[in-house]
Amino acid sequence: MQGSKATGRNWLGVDVGGTFTDLVLFDRDSGRLQVLKTPSTPHDQSEGILAGVRRLDVGADGLERIVHGTTVATNTALEGDGARLAVVATAGHRDVLVVGRGNRMAMYNIKAPPNRPLVPRSRCLEVRERLAADGSVAVPLDEDDVAAVAARLAEEGVEAVAICFLHSYANPAHERRSAEILSKMLPGVVVTSSAEVLPEYREYERFSTTALNAFVAPRMRRYLGELRNRLGEAGISAPLSIMTSNGGTLPAARVEAMPVLSMLSGPAGGAIAASYVGAAAGHPDVITCDMGGTSTDVCLVRGGEFAMTTEGRVGAFPVKIRQIDINTIGAGGGSIAALASGGFLTVGPRSAKAFPGPACFGRGGVEPTVTDANVALGRLGTDRLLGGEIRLDRAAALAAVGRLGTEIGLSPEAMAEGILRIAVVSMAGAIKEVSVMRGIDPRDFALLPYGGAGPLQATAIAEELGMRTVVVPPMPGNFSAFGLLVADFRRDLVRTRVATVEGLKASEVRDLLADLADEGRQELEQAGFPPERRRYTASLDMRYAGQSFELSVPVALDMDDMAALVRAFERVYVARYGGTTTAPVEVVSYRVAAWGLSDKPELPAIDDAGRSLASARIGLRDVVFDGRTHATPILERDRLPVGAAVAGPAIVEEEGSSTVVPPGWSATLDRIGCIVLRRSEGDLP
Repeated sequence: MQGSKATGRNWLGVDVGGTFTDLVLFDRDSGRLQVLKTPSTPHDQSEGILAGVRRLDVGADGLERIVHGTTVATNTALEGDGARLAVVATAGHRDVLVVGRGNRMAMYNIKAPPNRPLVPRSRCLEVRERLAADGSVAVPLDEDDVAAVAARLAEEGVEAVAICFLHSYANPAHERRSAEILSKMLPGVVVTSSAEVLPEYREYERFSTTALNAFVAPRMRRYLGELRNRLGEAGISAPLSIMTSNGGTLPAARVEAMPVLSMLSGPAGGAIAASYVGAAAGHPDVITCDMGGTSTDVCLVRGGEFAMTTEGRVGAFPVKIRQIDINTIGAGGGSIAALASGGFLTVGPRSAKAFPGPACFGRGGVEPTVTDANVALGRLGTDRLLGGEIRLDRAAALAAVGRLGTEIGLSPEAMAEGILRIAVVSMAGAIKEVSVMRGIDPRDFALLPYGGAGPLQATAIAEELGMRTVVVPPMPGNFSAFGLLVADFRRDLVRTRVATVEGLKASEVRDLLADLADEGRQELEQAGFPPERRRYTASLDMRYAGQSFELSVPVALDMDDMAALVRAFERVYVARYGGTTTAPVEVVSYRVAAWGLSDKPELPAIDDAGRSLASARIGLRDVVFDGRTHATPILERDRLPVGAAVAGPAIVEEEGSSTVVPPGWSATLDRIGCIVLRRSEGDLP
């Protein structure tokens, strides 16, 4: 879909993955979408972005808006190469991050060591202060203690400080004053407070989220600053926004202050796009499967809405920010297949990454991967340049897969099918976690695959789960980048106030929600959204007294009926657990999401002129399915006519991805360009 130099008012979505950087350019004047893949540059993600911008040939003045999904914060946390960090805590509570929840991560190993904390105990320093759970001052803040801590941290050369006091969610005064002192005495050091990052209760999760924010902040600021500088040097002055984990965007400057908000930046873009395209295609109930180079992300979308959670993790560390409920596993196109101890075949989580990449990339990789298996079976062709730059080598793929097959006693083709089978079972298991394990039948949903490798494995995943319909969206290889252009501005506000429903008045609930909405309104005003472009949604975290965890209950900002609130909670509770109790109902936290509604690119109806099955057929290739070799038609997606059925086996190719239509399935292009695959009735269970 590349073409001549883009002109007019253009929006650019950029999603940086482990293997490729995906770009989608939308021309607002013509309605035209361009997509591009370029190899990621992990040492400096901005290099891959600038290379993509140059290849798109946008022109210095051609960009009006840039939205970026980035893995910088996530990679920094996972790789442990963030800032030299210190934590300042309430006297007597320096070990909150060390002790954590005390959970055993290795279930059957009683000698398993605990996870290593983000910051060593020697840099967890205490100051005298204490707040009660209601926010009242039990021990005043000792400012001399804070000054002494600052002096010590200056000697130790720390780069970031996280301030985490007990119960500061109820009263931020001590943290704010400490931040003022530390910022003044430690110029150039990033200082963040839990009252700013996460004003919620549960001390360990709040401390962990705040510490992570401080840990990744210096690197994120350097990266975004360098990216802006390089864009400026290229003459590009378009404002830069960053995708956040909650499915919204924020200005880059806001994310610099709160980089923890971007921990699931890329996957969130895909979920937003899936909700948007699924509804437009007449499939509001979908389960997404975003299979990239190093991992696969799955998300359940029902009625066009995705679930949210505050129980996310990055590696071993809890991140309690509001985020789309996405389940991630280490299985992607670059996942390496190997024999584990005991002779068992494993696929992932170890990945070939962008460099050296799978063996078929010809960059020095020799271990077999999922991509190599697809190439060896003929499901992924070698005629196109992958990402516009990489010519795939089938001989190298067969050699890599064959070496592993020799160890087991299998032919290269049988070994390749075994690799794919294990990867498919892993991905189906991830989908079961967001569906079956929550009482939801995946057969009531369509599977919506994307990412470069998603459409290759989609029908096999659907068969594993008994799903009958697969919807492959337009631009699957760049789908998350498209989602960045669809996303609205979003800011989540939260405040914890624990009380029983019986002890609350509706007016108290309304007043607290109104305060949060007012905070959101101020951010929307600063971002330039007029009143008609603003929207607010509210929810309460509720539970039965004595329970440890809450459920989210949507409410109106002007709610006035506490009995109706209890009934709404009971409906949510029954849907999750199947029954209710007679215990008192508690409200724990109040949440408001402030939305700034942006214009969105539309998927234009397909122009059928010049399209036909005959013109779409561009070749014939031997492809292996279930141990048998089939002479399989190869079709060009951009030439498929709307409504014509293609019976499997067939391969539908396009820039950035290929869709496998196996025997027993058929494929049809719909009016907005989705490929809808269905199983033949005789093959249904």
